[in-house]
Amino acid sequence: MASRRLVLFGLVAFIAALAGVLAGRLIVETPRASETELHSLLHSQLKLSPAQKVKLDRIEAKFALRRDALELDMRAANIRLAQAIEAEHGYGPRVTEAIDETHRVMGELQKETLQHLFAMRVVLDREQAAMFDKTVVKALTADAR
Repeated sequence: MASRRLVLFGLVAFIAALAGVLAGRLIVETPRASETELHSLLHSQLKLSPAQKVKLDRIEAKFALRRDALELDMRAANIRLAQAIEAEHGYGPRVTEAIDETHRVMGELQKETLQHLFAMRVVLDREQAAMFDKTVVKALTADAR
């Protein structure tokens, strides 16, 4: 009976670890949809000058490298969370530490994404910035509707 409970508990821990990894992937992928909408706005509707395009391309290239690095950090944090769940078979100190690390990386990605958006906004004129702002707000509130 005790071994049966241990196997069941291990199965539940594995499913929880898998759910954590999937949730992390969904969270990391969410900004991409917003970025797609912003890129569409930037490149097709804002009528950017050649100088603005050059500046925005530089900003986007720099951020792409940093975003990729943070996404790798998120994947690694999710793996550590899965390993902690597998090792502790419950909500212990390693799981708590791994969750905190996952939240730290997600927060860093969100902060750097917003810094990236503000850096792009500086390149725009007043009318372009107003359209940009509306698109950012729409992207951030889409799930709330």
